[in-house]
Amino acid sequence: MSGNQALNINNGIGGSADLQITTNGSDWYWAVCAVMTLASLVFLGLSFTKPRTHRLFHYITAAITLTAAIAYFSMGAGLGQVPIQAEFVRSNPAVAAAGTREIFYVRYIDWFVTTPLLLLDLLLTSGLPWPTILITILMDEFMIVTGLVGALTRSSYKWGYYVFGNLAFFYVVYVLVFVARKHAAALGPNVSRTYLTCGVLTIFLWFLYPIAWGLSEGGNVIHPDSEAIFYGILDLLAKPVFGALLLWGHRNISPAELGLHIHDYDEMPNAYGVREKTNGHNGVNNGVTNGTNGATAVNTV
Repeated sequence: MSGNQALNINNGIGGSADLQITTNGSDWYWAVCAVMTLASLVFLGLSFTKPRTHRLFHYITAAITLTAAIAYFSMGAGLGQVPIQAEFVRSNPAVAAAGTREIFYVRYIDWFVTTPLLLLDLLLTSGLPWPTILITILMDEFMIVTGLVGALTRSSYKWGYYVFGNLAFFYVVYVLVFVARKHAAALGPNVSRTYLTCGVLTIFLWFLYPIAWGLSEGGNVIHPDSEAIFYGILDLLAKPVFGALLLWGHRNISPAELGLHIHDYDEMPNAYGVREKTNGHNGVNNGVTNGTNGATAVNTV
């Protein structure tokens, strides 16, 4: 046999739905997996052009696309899914066969990991205090979990979870638009420009995800292949494209400008609490004097 046989090989694992992706949908998922994998390698490769203390955003961004690559690998293979009774039976021939519809729970596992990391990228860039970052990420997790539970619910009660998820989403948008934007603006034009570019892209795309959910898992309006294309395009823009824009913006931004004081193993604090590179001789610094007699200061550990 030739061609993509993943769906045939994994047929029946996790149950078979009346309405599920075809080989075309599987091919698309594999293509997105390849892009996510390539982006991960590029982001990790770029991290080696930076000092270890400046790699935080490279690592976070690579983790986002790598997690997505694993999720798309699973969906391309027809794994990580479960058949759920569709609430609405449509007259549209594309979805008329639906008694049960294929729901990819692995997509939500992906989002549960990656959307907090996306927010972490953005909110660390804005210089937000940690308590605000934590509550925003918590609301994001709430949004993803309610989306998953709603997708797995057979009855109209799924729309209750949809409402709860959107309420959490609106809180996240509020933080991004009003709170984080002001913090980023206070940190200078480079930070503000990077935050606005990535923040506007994220908010625009995230408003489209509830629409995709309503047309697919929620309302059974579009075929799973169309669902794959819809979510796939959103994820490609929200992850590799977002990551490229973010890292490009961070090329002229030091973590210290954002209040991120990251230290390497070969640095030690001086008398003023500033960490400096040592010369390898028991903590003697490189030419810093004590300001009175010109003698070289010695910092003890």
